[in-house]
Parts: sequence; structure tokens; C-alpha cells
Amino acid sequence: MAKKKVHFIGIGGISMSGIAEMLLANDYEISGSDIKETSITTKLREHGANVIIGHHPELVEKADIIVYTAAIPDDDLEKQAALNLNKECYERAQFLGLISKQYDHRLCISGTHGKSTTTGLISTVFLHAGKNPTIQIGAFLPSINGNYYIGDNDYLIMEACEYVDSFLHFYPTSEVILNIDDDHLDYFKNIENIKKSFTKYLNLLPSDGVAVVNIDDKNVQDILKNTSSKIITYALKEKADFTAQNITKNNQGFYSFDVLDHDNLFLHLNLKINGKHNIYNAISAVALCNYYGINKDIIKEGIESYQGVDRRFQFLGKYNDALIYDDYAHHPTEIASTLESVQTVKHHESWAIFQAHTFSRTKEHLSEFAEILANFDHIIIASIYPARETNIYNVHEEDLVNLIKEKNPHVLYIDSFAKIEEYLKENIQPQDIVITIGAGPINEVAYNLVKEKSIA
Repeated sequence: MAKKKVHFIGIGGISMSGIAEMLLANDYEISGSDIKETSITTKLREHGANVIIGHHPELVEKADIIVYTAAIPDDDLEKQAALNLNKECYERAQFLGLISKQYDHRLCISGTHGKSTTTGLISTVFLHAGKNPTIQIGAFLPSINGNYYIGDNDYLIMEACEYVDSFLHFYPTSEVILNIDDDHLDYFKNIENIKKSFTKYLNLLPSDGVAVVNIDDKNVQDILKNTSSKIITYALKEKADFTAQNITKNNQGFYSFDVLDHDNLFLHLNLKINGKHNIYNAISAVALCNYYGINKDIIKEGIESYQGVDRRFQFLGKYNDALIYDDYAHHPTEIASTLESVQTVKHHESWAIFQAHTFSRTKEHLSEFAEILANFDHIIIASIYPARETNIYNVHEEDLVNLIKEKNPHVLYIDSFAKIEEYLKENIQPQDIVITIGAGPINEVAYNLVKEKSIA
């Protein structure tokens, strides 16, 4: 792709900023806008991008290519200017797919849950192996001090999100499919459409490509009927190429287990991340890294050194000797995994501070959210985070509170973060565990608590 001036509408996003950094490293001239100043926009500026806060159609006029996210509305001033000027425009996933072609190997990690963690695991192994990959990840990975890493052009390791069929714009040479669940129903409408999308994604692989797939997931099993791609399977229950046995857990909730390759011991792993779901993520990483010829001792070293990405059951600190965690979970299946992680940590009582993410998801999974959240000792419901939506679904926080109350009376709706913080300060006890849950900014509550003077 010829080097042109590229302007990003919403450059401060976790994925957009990583793409911009990839281009900056290759001497592209980059400009961008966003609605607020963040550490990401500051860093982009330091690296040479012209980033301005607010709407600036004049930047569009000076650019050759305009990149925007699916969340940018059609009436956005910059997007309108780009259309009026007949600029070359790309949605984020389309553009990332185009620039990914410059990499020899494109490792795409997909699935409804676990993409960031698994991308982080695989990336860490490749870095330990000295393969110097370029990395695009949808979360902050401490080992690379960011959400991207600029390596050489041999390997690109990237998250592949299914929302609005984004991953169908990519050109994978290998894939991981972790699971397929009923999420993003505002777009897909039903699970059958989600499976159709994953089938198309699987069939993007070239004849010499490979997919590493979780066959304990029935929906994943279903899509395999419609492909001729090379498949490597992994599972804990079904018979598969890679499995685990002798599973144990320590008092921190970290699992240890043997990984078997076709029923033969391949290696033993001691994870440094909580939750049984991470056994699946780790086995998928082992399988893909082995496929790329990485020595099993290096695979073990990389995975065992991995301590997670931000907002995945992340311990932040203490407030008056209560443990404060944060988790990005925003789907009932993910919250179930979060609950399992909470139960592995020794504590007095648990507090779930939940902010639902989008009205459509809240409406679709209302009873499931209530069912799983009721298992915490105390539940505080925050205002729904609308993201890209308006509330055309007639769903409200009280709907969730009322359903939870049928199973657990210790639930209430509090309409501001400040009020939630005050309530927690007045009510949490030493050795309680407090966890903010959601993909929106609810983690501000957790961060503000640990900033307060504490006994710890």
C-alpha cells in the first residue's frame, strides 16, 4: 500500500490507536481526532501523530485516506466531510485487513469470550521465542506496555472480533476459535447467524492454513461440518488433538495441569491467571505455538510468565483491607467465569458492581444476568452503559434489580459512580472482595477506591 496521509476518526480507541502506531512505525503521516484526551492520545502525539480533540473536518480535507470505527455515526461531521469530498474511506476492520497483507503469517484469534487473554498468551510465547511479532490486542498487555507491539513483517498476531462481521475483512493464515456464544444480537439477531458468520470466517483460510478450535463448544462443532480447512482440535471433555489432565488448583485460584498431544504428555503448565476458562485459553495457545514450531520449553516459559491483560480479573489493591478487583465481563457466560474466579480467592463476602453494556444486550440476556449475579453476596447495579445505542428496547436497571431480588435480596440500583463509591466505603468490611464488572467505565469506581487511604 502506497504511503499516504491517513486520518483516524476516533483515534483514541484501543484498536484504532494500535493501527495508527503500526503506520507511524512505517513513516506514514497520521492525524486523528477523538472526543476526549487520554493517555493513548498523548502517546500517539509523542510518536508523531497530529491528534486533536473534538470534530475537525479540516483534517479530513488534508488526508488521503479516512479510517473510522463502526461506532462512528453517519452524521459525524468528519465522516460527512469525507463522504462529501469523495475521500478513500475504510471502516477500521477493512483497513486493518488491508494493511495486514504485508505480513507473511497472520494469526487471528477469535471467539465470543477470551480473545484478549489468548492473544496475550500467544504473543508472549512468540516474544519469548524471539520471533519479534507485530501484535494487535484489544487490551493493555503489561509485557509490551500497551495494546500493540511493532515487530517485523513475519508474524502479525491479532484479535479478530465477530461484531458486524469485522473478522470477515481479514486475511488469516491461521485462526483460533475459542467459542461461539449468543452475543451482539443487536446485529446478528440469533445464534444461527453468528454461526454462519464464523463459518465464513473459518473458510477465509488458505489451503495451507490451519484453525485451532475448541470442540467442547457445540456451536464450534457445528461450523466444522462446513469447512475443508486443516483443523487442530482441543478440549477438556471431548476427545481432541490437545487435551488436559491432572488438573489442580492452588489457593490463589491458579490452575496447574498436564497438556497432552494425542494422549501423550506434551508439557506441564502452572498458570498465573485465575479461572478454569483459562485452561482452555492456554491449551489453544499451546496448540497454535506448537504448530508454528516453537520449542515446548519456550511455550511453557512464555505461558507461565503470562500474568494477564488489564481488566481481566485484575487485582487493583485494597480499601480498608477489602480486596478490590476489576473485570471486563459483559456477557452472562463471562460473568460466570468471573464468579468462579471470585470463589477461588479467600474472602469474607463478595460485592459485584455491575454495569450492563448496551441496552440490546441487557434486554436479550436479562434473566441470565440476574441468574448469575444473584450468586454474589451483594450486588450493586450501575446505570446501563449505552455505548452506540439509544434505549429503544424499553429496558431499565430496575428490571434487573427486580429479577435478582427474587433470588437475593441484597441488591440495589445506584445511579452514579460517586454514590456507589460512598455506599461501598460505608458498607464493605475487611476481607470482603469487591469487583467492578462490565465493559464500560465502571472500573473508575474500583480505581477510586484503591486511591483512598487504606490499611493495606
